[in-house]
Amino acid sequence: MSNFAQTPKPPYYAVLFASKRNADDEEGYCEMSDRMFDLAADQPGYIGVETVYGEDGFGMTVSYWESLDAIRNWRNNTEHKIAQELGKTKWYEKYQIRICLVEKEYGLQRG
Repeated sequence: MSNFAQTPKPPYYAVLFASKRNADDEEGYCEMSDRMFDLAADQPGYIGVETVYGEDGFGMTVSYWESLDAIRNWRNNTEHKIAQELGKTKWYEKYQIRICLVEKEYGLQRG
């Protein structure tokens, strides 16, 4: 996975998923995480994802979507619901989800 998602010209939506992992429960997490990235990429309206994780268990994943309906459909995906429940009961100490409308973007790329 590359570091930067290839996003279209705004507007589009970003879902920010900030999380703090439980230190004592790794069983199945990486496999489920990989599966969710693959499954999300196959959803209608998906644009891309950027993610970082710290050694302290804090992570930030930003996924990009064409519409609120696409986000809603992803949230309600049956397999994703299973992952959400495991996250709540097993893998996360805390998480916060924020949904944002991206109205403008700019950046720098050298070379």
